[in-house]
Amino acid sequence: MIRTFLLAASLLATGVQAAAPQQMNLVYDLYRDGYKLGQVTDTFTRTGSRYTLTSETRATGPLKMLWPGNIRLESTGEVTQDGLRPIQFEHARSDAPHKLATARLDWKQGLIAYQYKGRSWQVNGLKAGTQDQLSQLYQFMFLPVLPKEITLQVTSGKKLNDYLYTRRDGGSIRVPAGQFAVQQFVRVRDPGDEKAVTVWVAPGRDNLPVQIRVTEDNVTLEQRLVSYTPKQ
Repeated sequence: MIRTFLLAASLLATGVQAAAPQQMNLVYDLYRDGYKLGQVTDTFTRTGSRYTLTSETRATGPLKMLWPGNIRLESTGEVTQDGLRPIQFEHARSDAPHKLATARLDWKQGLIAYQYKGRSWQVNGLKAGTQDQLSQLYQFMFLPVLPKEITLQVTSGKKLNDYLYTRRDGGSIRVPAGQFAVQQFVRVRDPGDEKAVTVWVAPGRDNLPVQIRVTEDNVTLEQRLVSYTPKQ
């Protein structure tokens, strides 16, 4: 789904966070324009300094025809003092295996190598702190503080983008997993950008993303946390 965030230096912040869990299993309900479309299951595992993040999206019920195949995202990389540093990202669809998209981040060379539909190409300009489409959300959980603004470089399986998010007090929201006091991060849109992205994170739960909303082309997709199982 949605997913990317980078701590900008010299920004104001709120309180210090506890260490993120060594392992997490999360389940989100997925909605399209207010109607339940399916579920998203995310798993984070850390072994030493290495991590693996996977996300599986499955549509169910009468709206399944709108999303016929399962979507699987995988991010692998290292946990550093600055948070997650992805090394490889994959975006796969069960109904279209030929559309497997892969991005390999070469931090020494400062470039990203892409593969998609039999094509291979490279993009220079990899910046420190760059996240991928999946790791972006969980990077929040590895920040010692929440900044007032986040300047973001994020890679999907096919391209690299720069974004800016601003933080607001989100008050308290209720999702299937319960009631959470949250901070709200809203993407600042450039002129002509019709994609709106908002992420709600819970500082009391290690900056866990509890709700995510993306609106584009008059369609709104929203993830709401159902369950969260951490393990130190």
